[in-house]
Amino acid sequence: MKIDIGTRIKLNKFVPRDYQLPVIQALESGEYKRLLLCWSRRMGKDHVAFYIAIRQMLTKVCTIFYIFPTYRQCRIALWDGINSDGQRIIDYIPKELIANKNDSEMKIRLINGSLLQFVGSQDVDKVRGSACFGAIFSEYAMQDPGVWTALRPILAQNNGWALFNSTPKGRSNHFWDLYNLAQESDKWFLSFNNVETVDYISQEALDEERKEMSEDFYMQEWLCDFNAGCEGAYYSQYLLKMRLNNQITTVPWEPSFQVSTACDLGMRDEFTLVFFQVIGQTVRIIDSYHNSGKGLEHYISVINSKPYNYKSHWAPSDIQVRELGTGLSRLEKARQLGISYQIAPNLSIMDGIEAVRSTLSRVYIDEDKCKDLIAAIENYRKEFDSKKKVYQDHPLHDKHSHFADTLRYMCLSLPKMRDGLSAEELKLRKHRALYGDGARGGFPFNDQRRRF
Repeated sequence: MKIDIGTRIKLNKFVPRDYQLPVIQALESGEYKRLLLCWSRRMGKDHVAFYIAIRQMLTKVCTIFYIFPTYRQCRIALWDGINSDGQRIIDYIPKELIANKNDSEMKIRLINGSLLQFVGSQDVDKVRGSACFGAIFSEYAMQDPGVWTALRPILAQNNGWALFNSTPKGRSNHFWDLYNLAQESDKWFLSFNNVETVDYISQEALDEERKEMSEDFYMQEWLCDFNAGCEGAYYSQYLLKMRLNNQITTVPWEPSFQVSTACDLGMRDEFTLVFFQVIGQTVRIIDSYHNSGKGLEHYISVINSKPYNYKSHWAPSDIQVRELGTGLSRLEKARQLGISYQIAPNLSIMDGIEAVRSTLSRVYIDEDKCKDLIAAIENYRKEFDSKKKVYQDHPLHDKHSHFADTLRYMCLSLPKMRDGLSAEELKLRKHRALYGDGARGGFPFNDQRRRF
């Protein structure tokens, strides 16, 4: 059953808005297999995406996955969702076209054999090995990008298509990377719309919204500003200043200065490492590493594989906890493997966050070797209480927590590193005392031959 776009067929009273039609046309023309919508809130991102899915299922017998950040969001936003007219969104599909509907698994089979299934991005195993022809990623900035990694080869084999929609969540994010890819590629259809480009909401309503939310959140949600700080984030505004000051850049290793490391042992075997140099008042984070499911031997070997001359290694206090199996602490085990860890000051998390905030103005981070660290700095945020609609006074534990904790341990350790200065650092201090901060070493590069 092929649908002619020109007829603008109404699937149970859903009629696309004018600014939504180009998206439908882009896919159904056959010219594009990849589509990205960066739209502000209340523009109907999921309504039009769901409409597209239905049309595709009627045009071709196929399987389409509709993916949300979590399984629960699938149910709230679409499966049980109701539009502004009081109609269930799932009922956009005429009942006479439905062969069966599975409420517990959120699956719909049409009479022509097509299947639509809703999944959360954490359920990557549900999409592996499928014969998927189309995939819709809703609020992709908040998703685990591993699902797209799993589906990409399947769609390529089936000559299938993928549609991504989202509002921005900062620039250290997979949605930002995909947005830039779409901008640069003529194989992608890119649609950017916000309240300034499309007149779909009254100014009075916008003014009320602005009163009820932070300026960052308003810029992010209503203007699709990638530079706006992530709502509830601890460091996003600091990172923005770092970008403006060219502190997120190429930061080369200076062989004449020693390197230190900081780590987070994490939970569930997560392990994160940063490699940094302290030169004068400047902290240069030159490298990073993370992995999981590996023994301590693996991470020691990573440290030893680097060409760096080490000064010190810093770890949280829980490295001293003895393991039940061996009776040894990881501190003792690391010492046997040749690394003598020092313990970072055991301050409260909030004191550590303040230490990071006061330090970031003099930190330079390598943008290529430390991408996950930069993402953590931008996205590390307070936990949100969905019932009370307020942010709590403690961090959300998610994938960004590990590198954020490592950064915290590094910043807390910096004052302790002032003791026992190396010969190079003593020479540097004397040099700065004689010639001032403009001397080489007083800043991370020589001003006369700018290196990064």
